[in-house]
Amino acid sequence: MDFLPQAIQQYIEQHTSDESALLKKINRDTQANVLKPRMLSGHVQGRFLSLISKLIQPKRILEIGTYTGYSAVCLAEGLAVGGQLTTIDINEELETKVRTSFKEAGLSDIIDYRIGNAQKIIPLLNDVFDLVFIDADKENYSLYFDLVIDKVKPGGLILADNVLWSGKIVTPKPDKDTQAIIDFNRKVQEDNRVENLLLPLRDGIMMIRRK
Repeated sequence: MDFLPQAIQQYIEQHTSDESALLKKINRDTQANVLKPRMLSGHVQGRFLSLISKLIQPKRILEIGTYTGYSAVCLAEGLAVGGQLTTIDINEELETKVRTSFKEAGLSDIIDYRIGNAQKIIPLLNDVFDLVFIDADKENYSLYFDLVIDKVKPGGLILADNVLWSGKIVTPKPDKDTQAIIDFNRKVQEDNRVENLLLPLRDGIMMIRRK
């Protein structure tokens, strides 16, 4: 994920609004105690998610891939009054930790946190979403896109993380996960229902607006 020189990355962080105390706590705890901490959105990407949410002021957000709850807290910062964020994750081992963080953030009544297989849960959701964040198993990105696109309102946004996949998307012999990301990026690019922009933010974010 380290595409930029360290000095440039530090400069970006120094000129980006700071994390809240709770987000810093989630960040530290994830780095110290959870497997694969690089999966955390982190400071700069978290502020991006927060700002996008605040600009949209969504009533309904869907997140696919909760991990330790950092990105959900960031996205919830922009929810409209009376809004709700539904977040799905298959890892039940992190449930207690995540629910504790949501409670500390005062978001327990706003976040609908579901443990289970997103492929089975998403079709059961009846909401129309203003904002969707995809940050789960890479091999199913295209499937998640297919499952959510008709649940996103016209003008709504889908954000997909890790679409540069540590730069491996341009390697001559991609592995399975890399090929899945390549296929997803191509799928979005060729879909005339959307307009899209691939942002080189952290590990790459595909911003997709439904027409």
